[in-house]
Amino acid sequence: MLLTLVCAMLLAGCGGLQAPKVEKPNLYVLDARASARAAQIKRDLVLAVSMPRARSGFDTPQMVYLRQPQKLEYFAVNRWANAPARMLGPLLVQVLEQTASFRAVVQSPGTIPANIRLDTELIRLQQDFGTRPSKVQITLRAQLIDVADQRVLAVKLFDEVEDAASDDAYGGSIAANRVLQRVLDQLADFCINESGSH
Repeated sequence: MLLTLVCAMLLAGCGGLQAPKVEKPNLYVLDARASARAAQIKRDLVLAVSMPRARSGFDTPQMVYLRQPQKLEYFAVNRWANAPARMLGPLLVQVLEQTASFRAVVQSPGTIPANIRLDTELIRLQQDFGTRPSKVQITLRAQLIDVADQRVLAVKLFDEVEDAASDDAYGGSIAANRVLQRVLDQLADFCINESGSH
């Protein structure tokens, strides 16, 4: 009888246990657009845009932040919808098409032969909480290559910083898109100007 009573009490207690709540992640996208402008230079070239690569630590959908120099940390429930380098690829193609400065802009690898190729590497995309307000920094390395001669036409490092609207992941995502817009404008100018040496 006592054993039955103890078992009944244990079962009643277990019925009140609930599975721990798992927070759904907040997803953010990179959707910056370069400034609209008329083509100043027309080049009869096909430009291939390689899928951007990312440095270790930044090749993940996790949103990176710093509280101390050199120590990468990641938000627990806030993340990018995809790895930033993967979201960057279509944006590069789009901004270069919008310049109307090339005969065509294609993604590489592809079936269309290209005259020049743009290779990029995302070196960092991080929110730094070591300052107030926090700042978002993006560093992107670009390399323009003559495909036929397999020679480097130009290399440039783009490094920009933007104050976050608020000291959280949402404010960081807004700042990331603002700073990325500036970088895309600069990158478009770089490709137009340096492709003249082809």
